[in-house]
Amino acid sequence: MNIAIDGPAGAGKSTVAQRVAKELGILYIDTGAMYRALTYTALVHKCSVENERQLYSLLEGMNLKLDLVNGYQHIYINDEDVTDVIRSTEVSSHVSAVAMHPSVRRTMVELQRQMARNQNVVMDGRDIGTHVLPEAELKIFLTASIEERAHRRYSELVQRGVRTDLKQLMHEIAERDRKDSEREAAPLRKAEDAVLLDTTGLDIDQVVRRIVEMYKEKAGERA
Repeated sequence: MNIAIDGPAGAGKSTVAQRVAKELGILYIDTGAMYRALTYTALVHKCSVENERQLYSLLEGMNLKLDLVNGYQHIYINDEDVTDVIRSTEVSSHVSAVAMHPSVRRTMVELQRQMARNQNVVMDGRDIGTHVLPEAELKIFLTASIEERAHRRYSELVQRGVRTDLKQLMHEIAERDRKDSEREAAPLRKAEDAVLLDTTGLDIDQVVRRIVEMYKEKAGERA
């Protein structure tokens, strides 16, 4: 059984998905981190995020790997651990532009489908339930208010020692929502059969518990 978790930026998808995977003992695949890894690589190589051909060439030459380290997902580019650096505000502000290129998305989607083909996985992103894993047995659409999402991201960055501005984060998240919803290639939207879960005012334990319960219900139905 596969779990697809979609939703806008800052809704807590990655944190929730990691916790759910750990609770259920199945693999977590952070698709957003895969696009962030390519974005980071493009910025390092001073490649324009608007140049689809160059981005595709970079992706083809990358050895992109996800691995579980001490219970947490780490992402590697050519054996370099980039788990933390890909969460910078600079990467965040450019990743939507990278993710909208069709050839990039096709390659990423095939990588993600290969990972989910022969094992139980939890996968989160923006178009998992609608495009990447449309046959996933459990689909969740996580959301929260822009204010709450900005506060969460602010706290996360402060804990990492990254200086940032809360109002700027709110603006960036709102702009990211717009770009993700309006892009031509697999736009952000809720799958018809997805469960809408608004996490505003909920803590991580409550959200994880609800999804684990839904998964077990689905598993019981299949048994």
